[in-house]
Amino acid sequence: MTLSVSVKFPMKILIVLFLVAVSASGFAQSGPAYGSTEIQVWTAGGHSVPGGTSRTGIFDAGLRYGWILSDAHGPAFLKGRFEYAVDAVPLYLIFQPANVAYGVGLNPLNLKWNFVARGRVSPYMELSGGTLFTTHDVPTRTSTVNFTPSAAFGVHLLRERFAWTIEARYLHISNAGLDRGNPGLNTFEVHLGVGKFRK
Repeated sequence: MTLSVSVKFPMKILIVLFLVAVSASGFAQSGPAYGSTEIQVWTAGGHSVPGGTSRTGIFDAGLRYGWILSDAHGPAFLKGRFEYAVDAVPLYLIFQPANVAYGVGLNPLNLKWNFVARGRVSPYMELSGGTLFTTHDVPTRTSTVNFTPSAAFGVHLLRERFAWTIEARYLHISNAGLDRGNPGLNTFEVHLGVGKFRK
């Protein structure tokens, strides 16, 4: 019960603050454009899902810098722009039954497809990969060094000063065989961010 409350309570606060901030902003940003960069501060939280270690929650926060590397390409409903981004993740909290692991991470590989904006909404999908270093083994009795491949689908809500972001992310945490024990940890996260696209 304690684990459930510790993860869900901060996420409820974040979602409320996110909705208030979005509703208070006006519309102006044009969104991802060829030659522009993205800067974003974000936070995410979630819980383990079937396929690995269970009864584990996660909360993380980071900073992103990205480059829009192409103009719009593709057929009508898939038309979009390619972005490469890097995430620095100075805060990971992993709530395990045995302990709470604190960690830091770096995601040097974020491959993102920004669909052409439709009004105020700019959807995207993303594949990512990185590393995670923690104070305790994650999962318990495995390794303090892990890899973090993930996949996400989200939307940028384009406003006057900032682009607000909400996404659903599937995150896998695994040591990839660095240790004999490698049950892995699969999580579903809700990710909230604020940033901007600039030329």
